[in-house]
Amino acid sequence: MTEETPGFDEKPDVPSGATPEDAEPKAASPSSEEGAAPAGDASAAAQAAGLTAQLDQVRTALGERTADLQRLQAEYQNYRRRVERDRIAVKEIAIANLLTELMPTLDDIGRAREHGELVGGFKSVAESLETVAAKMGLQQFGKEGEPFDPTIHEALMHSYAPDVTETTCVAILQPGYRIGERTIRPARVAVAEPQPGAQPVKAEDAAAETADEKENGGPDEG
Repeated sequence: MTEETPGFDEKPDVPSGATPEDAEPKAASPSSEEGAAPAGDASAAAQAAGLTAQLDQVRTALGERTADLQRLQAEYQNYRRRVERDRIAVKEIAIANLLTELMPTLDDIGRAREHGELVGGFKSVAESLETVAAKMGLQQFGKEGEPFDPTIHEALMHSYAPDVTETTCVAILQPGYRIGERTIRPARVAVAEPQPGAQPVKAEDAAAETADEKENGGPDEG
């Protein structure tokens, strides 16, 4: 029997031709771990760059959609204003056409009132018609003594007068009508101009002359 000698450690078998260093276990090479860290950082940076690019694309798309929405909203507001203007214009035209048809009747009512023929039930109906026309915006204009304005007056008769200082409406043949600022029919009038060669009389001088005549009991007789 062979006895084992104590105090000697057993060594692993070493192949022939191998050095002792080959029999020792080699430590793990750190080069692989050191190379893995930079590769991970590069991957994270690439991922962050990709996310940033996607975020920029989303922001660009959002800006474009916002601009489209604002443009559509502006177009809609313009459309609403245009429709409202057209609606008001159509309403005004319809009212003007209706009141134009009523003008001859209103003229007859005015002539009947001047001649004292507006009495009884006819007076009530006539006043009701005038009230309705006024509620619809019809306004009558044209008074004797006001200066002639060719934009709202139509002169049918012409004469000269010594007591006027400018072309003046001396008679209203037919009243004019307007709706708001829109003239439906000009007032048809008779006008008088100052007498050719006559000196214009100032209002103050005319008033003083009238007062002197009253104090002296009338104009002086030669």
